[in-house]
Amino acid sequence: MSDVVIHAEGLGKKYLIGHQSERERYTALRDVLVRTARGLARSAGDMMRGRQLVGGDEVEEFWALKDVSFTVNRGEVVGIIGRNGAGKSTLLKILSRITEPSAGRVTIRGRVASLLEVGTGFHPELTGRENIYLNGAILGMTRAEIRKRFDEIVAFAEVEKFLDTPVKRYSSGMYVRLAFAVAAHLEPEILLVDEVLAVGDAEFQRKCLGKMGQIAGAGGRTVLFVSHNLAAIQRICVSGIALANGTLRRQGTVDSVVREYLPSSSGAGGFSTPRSTTNGFYVEKISVIDPVSQIEKTPSTWSSVIFRIYFYSPRIVNNGSVVFQIQSQSGDLIFFSSSKPDCNVEVPFAAGINQVDIHVEKLLLSAGSYVLGAGLAIPNVEWLFYEPHGMQLEVLPSDVYGSGHAPTCQRNGLAMPHCWVPGVTQSTKSGGAG
Repeated sequence: MSDVVIHAEGLGKKYLIGHQSERERYTALRDVLVRTARGLARSAGDMMRGRQLVGGDEVEEFWALKDVSFTVNRGEVVGIIGRNGAGKSTLLKILSRITEPSAGRVTIRGRVASLLEVGTGFHPELTGRENIYLNGAILGMTRAEIRKRFDEIVAFAEVEKFLDTPVKRYSSGMYVRLAFAVAAHLEPEILLVDEVLAVGDAEFQRKCLGKMGQIAGAGGRTVLFVSHNLAAIQRICVSGIALANGTLRRQGTVDSVVREYLPSSSGAGGFSTPRSTTNGFYVEKISVIDPVSQIEKTPSTWSSVIFRIYFYSPRIVNNGSVVFQIQSQSGDLIFFSSSKPDCNVEVPFAAGINQVDIHVEKLLLSAGSYVLGAGLAIPNVEWLFYEPHGMQLEVLPSDVYGSGHAPTCQRNGLAMPHCWVPGVTQSTKSGGAG
């Protein structure tokens, strides 16, 4: 337990939500007076008991977090992912001691710095210089510690020209640059970062990601990073936590958590999930087939494969088109093709289950996890069905370059055939022309 810096047991956070009951078209004065009196009495009772004051005639309980338990070890960089409303920000607010849990408990060992909202802890009337000292003091740093890091903070935030300008005149990008610089440079033992980095430009986001990796690598400090950017999560995080509807869905390695967050797979070669439909059209599954044995397989880099798409059509379509695409786990498009117009091949649809094959002579994907998608259309007329994030694809490693290092998607991207040709060193010749 000595390496555990965050230990959460059964964390829950409950909020009360008020609703106005449906009003009748005509309401007697006595009903209005009774309803108002009841509301005032309820508010007075809640105030005396220290409860949350909620407006409205009806009150509903909403659990933003429910029975969440996990541990984080010293020096870990943990990515927290989940859809909007999953409870990610609520969890960080509890860990930051901004709000108290309604249930459960959390034990934190170490000094915590948090960056949850743009400009949190800044006073708009004070200058950037003054806010560095103010925010540092809020984070528990001494004036000497702040002075020691002051120049580094200013240089990282790139606000030298506006250091003595009130921060209320800063843009949102300048705000977040200065806020992150203060939180990251004052040597917290635990750094909590919410999605605020989305405000900065691409270059600043790269700086922030590099700084968080540096923080984790120096002295065993811990980082919890909330983001919808799965590529950034996979780049800097070692482990991950996935939340869904306020509950813990999975905790483990970052790759396993991302795979759990995205649509799941089944089987080695047939990737199938319950399909949604559009006007009765849907894609049943996409199988990866070995061209020789004609059986399903898990492909490897540079292998020859067939992507076999099974789809359902409720009616006959004479001039149909099938769309196929491959995306990275973070949603970046790697490959897209349609039978028509891209390849000028019409695919007739029969009423019922249909099948179409895409032959790939050499799969250029590096080892790793990808997301397959497929669609059905009548070219230049209408989309019949489209599922861009339908199924998972795993590509096995293969030492295609003969170097002992199989290319992976995290390092190499596409494994394109290529070779290195060292140039001939040109030495300087002495002597004049003959």
